[in-house]
Amino acid sequence: MPHTLPNGVTLGAEHFGDPAAPLVLLAGGPTMLSWPDALCEALAQGGRHVVRYDLRDAGASATVDPDAPAYTLRDLAADAAALARDLDDRPAHLAGIGVSGMVAQVAALDHPAAFSALTLYGTRPVAPGPVDPDLPDHDAKTMREVFALPMPDWSDRAAVAERAAASAAVLGNDPDEARSVAARIFDRAPSTEPVVQLANQLGMVFSKLDCTPRWRERLPELALPTVVLHGRRDAFFPVGNGEALAREIPGARLVVLEDAASAIPDSAAEEVAAAMLA
Repeated sequence: MPHTLPNGVTLGAEHFGDPAAPLVLLAGGPTMLSWPDALCEALAQGGRHVVRYDLRDAGASATVDPDAPAYTLRDLAADAAALARDLDDRPAHLAGIGVSGMVAQVAALDHPAAFSALTLYGTRPVAPGPVDPDLPDHDAKTMREVFALPMPDWSDRAAVAERAAASAAVLGNDPDEARSVAARIFDRAPSTEPVVQLANQLGMVFSKLDCTPRWRERLPELALPTVVLHGRRDAFFPVGNGEALAREIPGARLVVLEDAASAIPDSAAEEVAAAMLA
């Protein structure tokens, strides 16, 4: 269901659980389907009102021009805070995955009163682009194999889903889960235009987004309970990035999922939910 913020931006959102329960807000990376149904249901069964939402230019959220976004990373962070306030008078537990983990970090730093807890999955403390020397970059061999995969006809649902499965196999994620999710993402996108599908399927808008200024040096300011989850086999953002986040956020707890990569497998939903609810 669409949710229009006071600033006029419309975000696609889906609710699980009791609306009167404490809010867990799951920022899409970039679509809400980055968060598995099984995890949302497990969190709801744990007594939470779970809302997963699409970032701008993804899913059921407003799509304007993903090839030249007129907003910044900090605008996406402000969206998270505004959505949290609109949904509940109480501070929310905010979670980000991959690129939305960057959104979540900035949101918690810029809008601390809006949030009561923070979960970061498979992300890093710096923006897309050149990585800090002390952080592990994308695994070079894996990236070569991913980039060697042929691009699909983005108007062909089956081809897009098969490309997602092939990419998942290289990245260490479950190909069958990736194929199913990619088909659902395709169906939710407002158009089969390549730029729109790239924004939905690959989050390519982040390569064009203004993510300045840096925020890593501000991480010690965070004063809310934080859990950092990371897949041991993540080749996109290797686990050293999660370890750095856990070191630099005061009191953060690191949970490494030994059998996971960049995506949350359905088989890990209960473990991830338990870590988030602890």
